Amino acid sequence: MDAALVICRLEEAGRTLLALPGTGWSTRLRLSKLDIVHSALESYGWGAKAVRPAVPSASRITGMDEALSWIPLIPQQQYVLRRIVGARALVHPITDRHLVTQSRRVPRRFGAFHRP
Repeated sequence: MDAALVICRLEEAGRTLLALPGTGWSTRLRLSKLDIVHSALESYGWGAKAVRPAVPSASRITGMDEALSWIPLIPQQQYVLRRIVGARALVHPITDRHLVTQSRRVPRRFGAFHRP
């Protein structure tokens, strides 16, 4: 396994992780809506829908679990590197852009500076 394959697998794991639904069944009470207001908003086309990625398959979730289990293999003394690798693995599933860009600000965000 070479570095390019590891990077590809970690980015795919990040895409899968971000594509998982953030909410599920909840026991909290729902707010009631007035039907007349709700129907008026829908008739004018004001029902905004958020674009969500497709729910990943079971094989993609298994691959995500395997790839994300590699991050703890980085020694505990290099915890900043662990955090950077985990953050760089997060790729938006719709736009295919990294959530954390690769720049000089990344190490500073995690408490590591490029200068001694």
